[in-house]
Amino acid sequence: MRKIDVILAALIGFLNGIFFFSILKETEIKIPYSWTLPVIFPIFSTLGLFIASHIGKKILIIFQAAKFFLVGTLNTFVDLGVLNLLMWTFKIYRGAFYSVFAAISFLAATTNSYFWNKFWTFEKRKESLKTKEFLKFLVITTIGLGINVGVASFIVNVIGPKFGLTEKIWANVGKIIAAFFAFIWNFLGSKFIVFQK
Repeated sequence: MRKIDVILAALIGFLNGIFFFSILKETEIKIPYSWTLPVIFPIFSTLGLFIASHIGKKILIIFQAAKFFLVGTLNTFVDLGVLNLLMWTFKIYRGAFYSVFAAISFLAATTNSYFWNKFWTFEKRKESLKTKEFLKFLVITTIGLGINVGVASFIVNVIGPKFGLTEKIWANVGKIIAAFFAFIWNFLGSKFIVFQK
């Protein structure tokens, strides 16, 4: 594992800790010692990538998938952070505006994803931005957007809050479940279509 991988894994962990702490405060979910998240997350991110790098010596896709997963966690927190900022600003937690907010937050996370994955996960640093590559990325992302917003909107607007959760927390649950489905599609599309070698 290279020094840059350690630094970037720790940076992603730190940013995830900051975003997660902010989201917990906004949703009023109480987790003891949540203020330590920006310290704990970099440790786990770096450790996880270190383990994946050893496994990845035999199976390259494992190391790439681990980096993609780390970037994906950051994208998820960017997604949730923007979503919560919009919901907090407009005090809207469901309905058509929720779907619009989910689309905006997904696009913010996707822009973040493109640059991290191009230059770190799939190591296309030496290549300049290519129109064809970016168009492929937009197609994959648009399908991912449909998956993400569709699943989130179905969970929030059709199924509705369950297990005694508030609308605000359920909106985040819907987005997290949607992010999982979009993650699978986006990794496969990025690996085999957009950033193929």
